[in-house]
Amino acid sequence: MPLPIHRPKDTPPLVHEERAAGADSAEGEPAAPELPVHVAIIMDGNRRWARAHGVSEMEGHAAGVEGIREIIRHAVRREVPVLSLYAFSRENWARSDEEVAGLFMLLEKVIRNETPELKAEGARVRLLGRLDELPVSAQESIRQALDETAGGERLQLNIAFNYSGRTELVDAARQLVASGKRPEEIDEAALAGALYTAGLPDPDMVIRTGGDHRLSNFLIWQAAYAEIYVTATLWPDFGPDNLDAALEEYASRQRRFGR
Repeated sequence: MPLPIHRPKDTPPLVHEERAAGADSAEGEPAAPELPVHVAIIMDGNRRWARAHGVSEMEGHAAGVEGIREIIRHAVRREVPVLSLYAFSRENWARSDEEVAGLFMLLEKVIRNETPELKAEGARVRLLGRLDELPVSAQESIRQALDETAGGERLQLNIAFNYSGRTELVDAARQLVASGKRPEEIDEAALAGALYTAGLPDPDMVIRTGGDHRLSNFLIWQAAYAEIYVTATLWPDFGPDNLDAALEEYASRQRRFGR
């Protein structure tokens, strides 16, 4: 006679419960929706693209920015509700002063130039990362973009800038402690509610360009059950057709969430 099973009260993990629910396939497996609700992209390969084309690294980053514009437009066309882009990690501070300063200048320029189109596309921008560590001018540009796009309803666009998955967890833990939460009150739902992405669905798919097979400290809590899609295509060359290929691959997969 089998022993009785006493399941933990918070199993299955609360932050994944809604995503695991849904229609089952004919074989009894959870059926994957045709399109992911939340797509996250690690935009890698700008510097390699620059070297391959014999141009400066900043020109490579500028080419990568052009790619962002097309992917945002296509995400709206494909009716992907949430798009997260990994633009600048806290580890990137280790790069040269010239490159870091250039990236901040590029960020400010892009925000100034692209905010009207983002607003027109119905995109709502959220920053994932420590805003207060950025130069004041960058902070002001970002806050302006957040304010001007606050009414967007077609696409939630998350820009991970000065972002680190481990730093995010540290910040969430500090927030919970500061709020006076007792240890027994802290569960997965409480921690998820203190993350930069609070209120948003976890990513269904993480796309990495450039061919490397790692998350690089990106959404390490939220991507626990994400489908990983790696392409050797460098980010500046990643266009709508490449995104379509990733979405097609996603639709072919079965997501089980440990069941």
